[in-house]
Order: sequence, then C-alpha cells, then structure tokens
Amino acid sequence: MKLLSIIILLSLSQLSFAQQRNRQKTNETSGNPVFPGWYADPEGIIFDDLYWIYPTFSAPYEKQVFLDAFSSPDLVKWTMHPRILDTARVKWAKRAVWAPAIVEKDEKYYLFFGANDIQSNQQTGGIGVAVADQPSGPFTDYLGKPLIDQFHNGAQPIDQFVFKDVDDQYYIIYGGWSHCNIAKLKDDFTGFIPFEDGTVFKEITPEGYVEGPFMFIRDGKYYFMWSEGGWTGPDYSVAYAISDSPLGPFRRIGKVLQQDPAIATGAGHHSVIHVPGSEEWYMVYHRRPLGQTEANHRVTCIDRMYFDEKGLIQAVKITQEGVKKAPLR
Repeated sequence: MKLLSIIILLSLSQLSFAQQRNRQKTNETSGNPVFPGWYADPEGIIFDDLYWIYPTFSAPYEKQVFLDAFSSPDLVKWTMHPRILDTARVKWAKRAVWAPAIVEKDEKYYLFFGANDIQSNQQTGGIGVAVADQPSGPFTDYLGKPLIDQFHNGAQPIDQFVFKDVDDQYYIIYGGWSHCNIAKLKDDFTGFIPFEDGTVFKEITPEGYVEGPFMFIRDGKYYFMWSEGGWTGPDYSVAYAISDSPLGPFRRIGKVLQQDPAIATGAGHHSVIHVPGSEEWYMVYHRRPLGQTEANHRVTCIDRMYFDEKGLIQAVKITQEGVKKAPLR
C-alpha cells in the first residue's frame, strides 16, 4: 500500500508538471520548460536550419546512462531523438553520462561527453568523444577510451565545451571542482596540441567559477561564461567575463542568470544560441520547478539574452512563457 501511494504521488507530480507546462505553451511561444521530462545541462546549437538541444538525462547516476536530443524548426515545436548515445556503445562508460557538447566538422558530428564521475586518477572515466554522420545520431565511441581521463590543475574532467576560434582552431574548455582548463584540440579530435610554452592544459579559472563553462565571440570579444553555486541548491547561477583572447585573462563581471523565487529555482548550467546574421541571442539552461526538492528534478528552458550599448550582457529574465516562435527558414 505504501509503495502504491508513492507511485500515485509521483504520477500526480508529473501530471501537475505537464499541466503547468501546457498552460504556458502556445502556438506562438515555446513555454518553459520547452519539452517535458527531467533534463539538465543543455547544449543548444543550430544545424541544418534546425535548432538542436543536447541535454543530460537528469536521473540518479546509475540510471544516467544515455543521452537524448531534441530538434525544432522554430523553438516552439520540438522533436525528441531518443538514445542518440548510450553506454552500450561506449564500453568504458558505465554511469553518470552528462553535459554533452557537440560540433560539426567535415560532415561528421562529434559529441563530447563526461562519464563515470571519476573522483581520482585511479578510476576509469572522464571526457569522451563519440561520432555520427548526422546530428540525431546514433553516436558511437570515437577513441575507444576517454579523451581526458586525468585531473589536470585540479579540474575534474567533466562539463566539457568545444569552442571554434576565428582561425578554425578548436579548443576544449572544461572542468569541475572549481577549476577550469583550456586545451588545443588536434584537427581530428584524437588528442591535443601543446601551447607554445609546452603545456597542454592551461588553467583559466575566473573568480567564482564552479563548473559548466561556455564561450562565444561577439564583436571581436571573447565572452566566457560559467555556473556558480551548488547544482542542487537555489543559489545555482551563471556569471561571465570578457577578454580579448580565448586564453584570458578573464575577470568576473557578474551574474546574468539566477533563480526567481516566483518562477523557479536553481537556474544554471547553460549554453547560448545565436542566430547567424541577427541580434537574436538565446540562453538555454536548466532550472528546478517550484515545489521540487529532488536534486535531479531539473527541466530545460529558453529565454532571450540581450546586450547593452557597451556589449555587456543584461540580466536574463526567466519566464514561464519562454520565447517567441523563430523559424530559421
């Protein structure tokens, strides 16, 4: 009887969650969350006239063994692409697959992911790479082993982001445990190119950094963003810095995304979508619905991101309505 009561309560919780979302979503706005289910750490990107989101399936680590993806022509209607990657296709990954990052290169799609939540250099896991012929997968292990499986400069090998600079050099930016590294990727993503001083992993940790790095270029400036606070708490948030180089130095400017106690808590671990040739910028992030206290009950949302006349990012207002329909074609 007790088990039955728990199941009923969970079902009602999910139903209420779905009803709340349906009240906010219209034919012209995305609603937040933009798709149902517990998903976090979203990587947003544009491929082939479609918006894509690659999130973490938010569940206990032993069940967090696959990745789904979602695509949309307009930010309102989303299509789910289930299990684009799972641990059956990555033999060294057993649990805690999270925070995907993806790039397209030479008509291949490379998905970078963290796995196993390693706590020391003696454990198997870290950051891996998978490859596919299309953005919906299926993705298969590219290297047969992790790309990064050691702690460098104190950074846990998780929360990877891959950044393409204006000279076509790809960098991987990553790190947990309040340390962030950057490294130059080889052209085929099989390893690394040392910097001029011979080092491979350079620490670029700014003040307040915890995890979840992201970088983009606007008007010749490098915007470096990251998550602060604890991922299970209401203080989770996003801050940023600006530099003239992807290597920094990065001096913290301030927070641009955080909870609104009237709407949701724990807003963080984000990415940014920029529609090419426009001033349309979107913050893709996760947050925790009001009333939810379970750590993994996180949902993926989108809100607009704006800049002021000095190029500084204005505080992102989190909403229930989400964003307006924005077809790419």
